[in-house]
Amino acid sequence: MTTRYKAILEYDGAPFVGWQTQPNGLSVQTAIEAAIEKFCGYAVRVQAAGRTDAGVHAKAQVIHFDLNRDWPAPKVRDAINHHLRPAPVCLIECEAVTEGFEARFSATARHYQYCIINRPAPAALMRNRAWHVARPLDVAAMHEAAATILGHHDFTTFRSSACQANSPLRTLDRLEVVRDGEQVWIKASARSFLHNQVRSLVGSLKLVGLGKWPVGALRVALDKKDRAACGPVAPAHGLYLVAVDYPEF
Repeated sequence: MTTRYKAILEYDGAPFVGWQTQPNGLSVQTAIEAAIEKFCGYAVRVQAAGRTDAGVHAKAQVIHFDLNRDWPAPKVRDAINHHLRPAPVCLIECEAVTEGFEARFSATARHYQYCIINRPAPAALMRNRAWHVARPLDVAAMHEAAATILGHHDFTTFRSSACQANSPLRTLDRLEVVRDGEQVWIKASARSFLHNQVRSLVGSLKLVGLGKWPVGALRVALDKKDRAACGPVAPAHGLYLVAVDYPEF
């Protein structure tokens, strides 16, 4: 008999090659699986809600895994965290769930936020955690442009050429741009995203904020369904996976 566990992780993506196990360096998945094996004594496969890229951070990544014993969830959390040290990743919550729960396929929405430090001076404390943009950004124009592409569309323009999704069609439920002092936050929500979709949108929104694109240019780029119409892709280190929604299990 096995017990399925759901856990919520936070991690600094800077030292990792991304979520998924790869041959070219340490991934978050590899670090988690190694910690679980040290705890329980056998190899365990972990599945995640989102396969974040190299450098992308998470405040609430969701994973699930199965153990061959019904351990108390707090013990599982604390034991895995012990074996994760000193890697900048930890389980902040852990609970036993039904076998029907799957971190990836059960998710009903994923929420990302992108942080820009908008000031002349570079970011010292937020280095590798935000994108520094020295010139002033017109956040109102960025927010207005973002609203023009909400809904169900072909997002080929804002999709990585390496994206493996079967279809470029996605429903963008939320895309907001807000300022909090020197920080500009782009908040995006959808059931699922294409590879590099959020970072592609942020890079193009930056052009709107700098006045290089008019407000309507973002929708024009979307309608072209052409990757060449996208602005420069924003760097990974400003992006955070902040929440994943699920039905009740």
